[in-house]
Amino acid sequence: MKNLILLFKDQLSLSLTALKRARPGIDTVLCLESVESAPAHHQKKIAFALACMRHFACTLREEGFNVKELSVTHQRKYPSLLEEIIPLFEEGNYQKIIVTEPSEWKTLEEIKKLQTQIPIELLEDDRFLASKSDFRRWAHNKKQLRMEYFYREMRQRYRILLDDEGKPEGGKWNFDQENRKPPKGQLHFPKRLAHRASPILKEVLALVEHEYSTHFGTLRPFYYALTREEALLELEDFIENILPHFGDYQDAMVAGEPYLYHSLLSSYLNIGLLLPLEVCQRAQDAYYQGKIPLNAAEGFIRQILGWREFIRGIYWLEMPNYGKLNFLKATNKLPSFYWTAETSMFCVHQAVTHTQEHAYSHHIQRLMITGNFALLAALDVREVQEWYLGVYSDAYEWVEMPNTLGMALFGDGGIVASKPYAASGKYIHRMSNYCPHCSYDPNLLLGERACPFNALYWDFMARHASLFEKNQRLNTILATWRKFPKEKKEAIQEQAKIIFSKIKQELL
Repeated sequence: MKNLILLFKDQLSLSLTALKRARPGIDTVLCLESVESAPAHHQKKIAFALACMRHFACTLREEGFNVKELSVTHQRKYPSLLEEIIPLFEEGNYQKIIVTEPSEWKTLEEIKKLQTQIPIELLEDDRFLASKSDFRRWAHNKKQLRMEYFYREMRQRYRILLDDEGKPEGGKWNFDQENRKPPKGQLHFPKRLAHRASPILKEVLALVEHEYSTHFGTLRPFYYALTREEALLELEDFIENILPHFGDYQDAMVAGEPYLYHSLLSSYLNIGLLLPLEVCQRAQDAYYQGKIPLNAAEGFIRQILGWREFIRGIYWLEMPNYGKLNFLKATNKLPSFYWTAETSMFCVHQAVTHTQEHAYSHHIQRLMITGNFALLAALDVREVQEWYLGVYSDAYEWVEMPNTLGMALFGDGGIVASKPYAASGKYIHRMSNYCPHCSYDPNLLLGERACPFNALYWDFMARHASLFEKNQRLNTILATWRKFPKEKKEAIQEQAKIIFSKIKQELL
């Protein structure tokens, strides 16, 4: 008998375990389009997901599969997308549904409920390099879960950047200290690839303009790769032309430059057009061929083999309770400038503008600008997570939640990060050329022209001193705060009150 192969929007890989079980010409592959209805979801993100799914459906047909598409324009009769599968399953007289485990916890729970009504074979997603059980075993009995040690084990398991003796190339595991050059002098950023608009893309762009024009962000111009072939071109262009410069300037920020030397590959990895191991091995090959320096190869590979796998492991280890955490009790309303970019803080304006235009900003903007401000200003962790999930084309809950709640907001109390990634305006001034364009001065702590990040930083440390006093990485900072004269402390806290008032009044 024939089976129904269920395919979610981020499972666009021919190597998917469910597709490996499919019998061309016999089984039917059901491509489930889905669009979150909340206006927070970026128009480019919606278009990217829909166009990729439709292109992948064409690829499946070319491979000989029977394909059924459940499009977003289909008039649904059921409250849940998965509930609609039941009549489709019964009408088609299928023996069972075969599905690769979804990437998000709530969808997996829906599938488990469906299993009580219809036969479903649930397969592991082996596109990730550490299975859920692998990560669970690694985390067992550890007092702290730190990415660095997980990353070393992953390097050893997959023999990435190891010498003949099994030791790390260059004599150390991590070249992070060599990846933090500020953007000094004249940097020349390479032009990115442009892909020809297919008939599918044109149709999708028209659909998004008609149905989702009130959503966040701008839709055109649209540059994304939409097929595996185009994604592979993006990978090769990055390896050959961009990665050689990536290592030095991973943490840099430059006015008017959304991409710098970053790869833009995360959207293609997370939707399934590229696979993590092939990307890591391609970067490793370029290093051994003498095309890129070691700090560039290692820094890039660490993001994928280390951080991406670690974040996914944390998500499945800690859910569903993880999403309920709010360690610092942050509940302030998200300011409107996260949507409009209308703020006198030039760094925030730049990060949000890049997000509006590209459904993208690089990881330092996300962590140390929009994330850092949200942390210092005690913005509601749920609202902040919803913003990140909606506005970025590479954002799915499994990767967004731990990165936002854990890394940016310290809302999990230290499960992901060993300390809050809080920083004053001096960090932004050091790692960017933003500050000369700003209405505020990063060297001023008090007064009208003082950078808001400065007083908020010290006020943040003072507010949470009792929580942070056992954190050894914050000892020096807290000791500095305690040494401030009483008058200085009071002035800083008064400045912070003024800033909080301005945030509420949308005057910052």
